[in-house]
Amino acid sequence: MGKELTELTKVNWHTMNANQAIQYLQTRFEGLTDKEVNERLAIYGFNQLKEERRISKATIFTRQIKEPLIIILLIAITISAFVGGLVDAIIISAIIILSTVMGFIQEFKSEKAIEALKKMTAATCRVIRNNKLSTINVTELVPGDIILISAGDKVPGDAYLIEAHNLQVDQAPLTGEAVPVEKTAAVLSKETALADRKNIIYTVTTVTYGRGKAVVFSTAMDTELGKVATAVQSIDSRRTPFELKIRHTAKTLSIIMMAIVGIVSVVAFIRGLQLLEMLVLGISLAVAAVPEALPAVLTASLALGTHRMAKQNAIVRRLSAVETLGSTNVICTDKTGTLTKGEMTVTSIYVYDKFAHVTGLGYSLEGNVSDSNIDKKDLVLLAKTMVLCNDANMISEDKINAIGDPTEIALLVFAYKNGIRREIIDPKFPRIREIPFTPERKMMTTIHKNLDNNTLEAYIKGACEIVLARCIKILVDSNALSMSNEMKGRILAANNEMAKKGLRVLALAYKDMQESSSPQENIENNLMFLGLVGIMDPPRKEAIDSIAQCKSSGINVIMITGDHELTAAAVAREIGIIDDTTIHEGVMISGQDLETMDVRTLSEKVDSLKIYSRVSPEHKLKIVEALKNKGHIVAMTGDGINDAPALKAADIGIAMGVTGTQVTKESSSMVLADDNFATIVSAVQEGRRIFDNVKKFLVYLLSANLGEIIILAVSIMLGWPLPLLAKQILYINLATDGSPAIALGLEPHEPDIMKRKPRNRNESIFFGTKRWLVPIPIILASISLLLFGYILQANGWNSNFAVEKARTMVFGLIVFFELFFALSSRSFTHNINKLGFFSNKILLYSLLGESLAVVFIMNYPAMQGLFDFVSLEAADWTLLLLLATTGFVYSEIIKLITSRKGNISLFKLA
Repeated sequence: MGKELTELTKVNWHTMNANQAIQYLQTRFEGLTDKEVNERLAIYGFNQLKEERRISKATIFTRQIKEPLIIILLIAITISAFVGGLVDAIIISAIIILSTVMGFIQEFKSEKAIEALKKMTAATCRVIRNNKLSTINVTELVPGDIILISAGDKVPGDAYLIEAHNLQVDQAPLTGEAVPVEKTAAVLSKETALADRKNIIYTVTTVTYGRGKAVVFSTAMDTELGKVATAVQSIDSRRTPFELKIRHTAKTLSIIMMAIVGIVSVVAFIRGLQLLEMLVLGISLAVAAVPEALPAVLTASLALGTHRMAKQNAIVRRLSAVETLGSTNVICTDKTGTLTKGEMTVTSIYVYDKFAHVTGLGYSLEGNVSDSNIDKKDLVLLAKTMVLCNDANMISEDKINAIGDPTEIALLVFAYKNGIRREIIDPKFPRIREIPFTPERKMMTTIHKNLDNNTLEAYIKGACEIVLARCIKILVDSNALSMSNEMKGRILAANNEMAKKGLRVLALAYKDMQESSSPQENIENNLMFLGLVGIMDPPRKEAIDSIAQCKSSGINVIMITGDHELTAAAVAREIGIIDDTTIHEGVMISGQDLETMDVRTLSEKVDSLKIYSRVSPEHKLKIVEALKNKGHIVAMTGDGINDAPALKAADIGIAMGVTGTQVTKESSSMVLADDNFATIVSAVQEGRRIFDNVKKFLVYLLSANLGEIIILAVSIMLGWPLPLLAKQILYINLATDGSPAIALGLEPHEPDIMKRKPRNRNESIFFGTKRWLVPIPIILASISLLLFGYILQANGWNSNFAVEKARTMVFGLIVFFELFFALSSRSFTHNINKLGFFSNKILLYSLLGESLAVVFIMNYPAMQGLFDFVSLEAADWTLLLLLATTGFVYSEIIKLITSRKGNISLFKLA
C-alpha cells in the first residue's frame, strides 16, 4: 500500500472511466468495509493538512535583539558598567527594552490578528461504506471512499466523478474562475489542464448546483490543496529590501565606529593616556557614534504606520512589510473578488436590434436599464423569464442575500431592479414541471401555470445558438413576429459582440402552451425569442481608480486569473490594465503556454505581459519568480488557495481577509480586511510615506551623531578637553533627538508622493542625501569647536569653570541646532512654507517640549549638578541660539535654489 500511495499521486485520473478508477483504487461501488477503512487510515493518515510550525514567542523576541544596532548598544552597556557609568548603562538598557518590546508586541499582535481571521471548513461528509450511506468526519476520509455531493456541499477530497446530475462546482478557491464549472462523468485527454478536468472534483471547492457521486483518490497533503500547502511551506521567508538596507546601515555604522575608536585610541595612547581614561574616551565615542534612539524611533514609526493602515483595513504581519510595499513596482493581482466584485451581474441586454446598458454592480438592488428605448412590455417579459426559469433563492432587502448559482442570482437581481420580485410572481405562476439544464442540452426550461387565465406557459434560457435554433417567432415591441434568417443572423452577431466583451451570454425564450398545434409537440420547439442577457463579474469601481493611480505612480499592475482569455481581457480593458493602444499579441499569455516555458524563458518576456489567463498555482509561482529575476519588487494579491505559494514567494504577499483561505493568510505579509484592491493603493502611499520619513529621521539623527564624532575626534587630536561627556551625549541622542525623530516619522505625506516612480531595488537608503548628511555634521562640528575654543580662551583655558561653561554652551548649541534642523528635515524637496508650518503639530509640540526641558536642565541647580552644567548669561544664550539656526538656514536655502532650478529629483525619496 505504501507503494500505491506514491502511485496514486502520479495517476492521470481524468483519462480513466469509472470502472478503471474503481479497480485501480481497489474499491467497489458499494463502498469500503470498516476493516479496509482502518487499514487505509493507518497508511494514508487522517484527511487534514499538516500545518507549518508557527513562530514561537521566544523566536519573535530573539529576532528583536539580534539586530546590529541593538548589539552595539549592548556592548556600550558593558563598557559603561565596567567604568562605573551606571546611569549611562541604565539609560541605554531602557532604550533597548523599549525597542525590543515594541517590535515584539507588534509582531505578536499581528499573528493573533491572522488567527482571528481563520474560518473553519466543513466538518462532515456523506460516504457509502458497507453498502450503506453514512455521515463521517472529513478527517476520516480515505482514498477509495465513495462520496455523495449535492448543492451546498464542500468537496472533502480530490475525487473522480462516477455520476453527475446537472452538477456545477465553484472552483474559485483553487483555480480563480469567476463562475461555477459544469462537471460530467466523462473520459478526458491526458493534455487537459487541471481547471478543465470536468470529471474531477477538488478539495474545498463547493457544489453550487445538482448532485453527484465520486470515488476519492487523494486526501490530505496529496490533494491539489495539499500540494499548494507543501509548496507554501517549502518557500523560505526572506528579509525584505528595507530590512536588508537597515541591517547594512547598522553594520556600516559599526565599522565606522570601530575605525574611529581605533584611530582615536592610537592617538590617545601616543599621548600617554591611562587605561581608565581610554575606556572613558571609548565609551564617549561609542555613545556618540551610535544613534541610540534609532531602533526605538524606527520601530515606533513602523508600528504607528501599521496602526494607521489597520484603520484602513490593512493588517500588517511584519513591520518592515509596510515600507517594502511602498517600494513595490509590480503588483500581481487575482481577478475574481479582488479587482472584481465577486458577484455576477447583468450589465447589458439585447432585445432585437436594441442594446441597453444595465446600471448597478454586484448584488446591490440599486440600478436600472439606462438610455433604453426597449418596449416596457418586452422588458417585463424578459425579467419575468429570468425569475421563473431560475432555481436560485433570495431574501431582498437593501442587498440580495441569495443561495444558488451566481449566474441565476444575477438574473434575480436584474428582475428586481425592473420591478419583478420572486416572492410576488411565484405564487401567481407556480412551477408544475421542469426540464433541467445539462451540459449536453445547454438549456433549461420550466413550465408554469398562469392562475389568471388558467393556461400553461414555458420559460426557457440557454446558449444562444441552441435556443435560437428552436425559435420560430421573435418579440418586437410587444408583437410576435415570424423569425427570419436575417433576424437570426443579427441576433448571432449581437451574441458574438457581447461575448467579445467578456460577457457570459444567455438567450431567453417563451412559449404559450395553448398555441401548441399538437399535444404531443415537443415543449422546447417553436419558441418565441425574447432577447439576450450579458453577465459578468463587474470590476470594483474603486479598483479602476486605484489602477489609474498605480500607473501614475510607476507601478505595473498584472492580472493573473483562472478565467478564459476573453473574460480576462475584457475586465483588464475595463479597469485600465490594458487599453486599445496596448492590446497586442505579446501582452497576454495562457496557462497552456506557461506550462512549456521555464522561468528563464518567461523572464525574457515578463516585462511586456499584462494578463495571464487559465493559470494554475505552479504558474503563479513561476510568474513571481520571473519578475523577481528581472529585479522587480513584487507584491502579489489573492484570496484563493492557488495564490498561497506565490504570496509567500513575493516580496510582499497580500491576502484577502474575508474570502481568503487559511493557507493564503498564513503565507502573506499583509491581510486586507475588506478584500478591496483600493486598500493596496492606500498601503502603497503609506509605505512611501514611511520610507520618506525613515530617510528624514535617519538624516536628522545621523547628522547629530556624525557631528558629535567629529567634535570629539578633533578635540582629542588637538589635545583639548572633551567638549561633551558621555551622559550629555546620551541625553542629546536619546531625549533631544528621539522625540523630534518620532514626530518626523509621523510627518504627513508630501504632495507629490504618488507621482513619483518606485525607487530602484538596489538604491541606498541614503541616496540623494549627501547635500545634508555631509554638510550638516561639518557645519555643526565647526561651529561647536569654534564656540568651545572661544569660551575656553575667554574664561581661562584650563580652569574647571571654563571647561564646564564651554561644555554647557556646546551642549545647548547642539540641542537647539538639531531642534531647528528638525523643522527643515520635514522635507528635502519642499520648503517649510509649502508644507505648512502647522501641518505636523506633533513635531511642533515635541520641539516646544524639548526646548523647555533643555532650558530646565541647563538652569535648574539639581539638574546642573547631575549633568555638570553652569548657568549662562543672556549674551551666551543669544550667541548659541544664533549659531543654532545655521543648519536650518543652510537646508532651506539649498531647497530654494534647487526648486528654482526645477531639479525636484534632488532627493529621490521613493
